[in-house]
Amino acid sequence: MTITTLSSRQFNQDASKAKKAALAGPVFITDRGRPAHVLLTFDEYKRITGIHTKIADLLAMPGIEDVDLEIPQLHDLAQPADFS
Repeated sequence: MTITTLSSRQFNQDASKAKKAALAGPVFITDRGRPAHVLLTFDEYKRITGIHTKIADLLAMPGIEDVDLEIPQLHDLAQPADFS
């Protein structure tokens, strides 16, 4: 695993370089010489956090079946056109 370090300026100027470097290992992004952020591939993030979910699971809203949604009926939406 290769660890790459980039300054915030380098990251902003060449984000594609950072993304390519992240394929080989974590990319530390520094702010004023101090590590501030870490860029990882999503697969690596899932591996280290133990997340093994599908996108459908991430978008699901648990408990939504308990929400009462009342949509009022709208009347007289169509109006005759006035061509005078």
